Amino acid sequence: MAAARSWGLSERDAEEAVQDSLTDFLTAIDRFEGRSTLKTFLFGVLYHKCSERRRKNKREEATEDMEAAFAGRFGSLGVWNSLPRGPEEEAVNGELKAWLEECAKGLSDEQRSAFQLKTVESMSTEEACKIIGVSATNLGVLMFRARNKLRECLEKKWTKR
Repeated sequence: MAAARSWGLSERDAEEAVQDSLTDFLTAIDRFEGRSTLKTFLFGVLYHKCSERRRKNKREEATEDMEAAFAGRFGSLGVWNSLPRGPEEEAVNGELKAWLEECAKGLSDEQRSAFQLKTVESMSTEEACKIIGVSATNLGVLMFRARNKLRECLEKKWTKR
């Protein structure tokens, strides 16, 4: 569940992806040749299910109605319904985590997956390569670009603070 959530799925979509992955695994267990660990194989199935869900969600994604957004944030006199939080309060409430999640949205799917598998899940290069379907060199490039994009995004957010 944690992996599916960290790949940008809602809780409901993450649950469905995990269930679909387990169902597919159980129906395809006779084709599992043991060339990778069971964990790597399952993560590979989950990775593909999450990718399918993200593609489906992007197609169905609706744009926000500006009038509704304005009405939800401001009262009839144009005054904030609730004031935005100050930087100190945000820092206490996990500001950095929110920034990191927001900055991760700017990464490509492959970069986000590479970063998730290597940094958060602490997988080996070999396992991550099998799951994503890239070479070790390409994984290194994906990680380099992901780290740089995250660093640049976080630096921008920090200087605006």
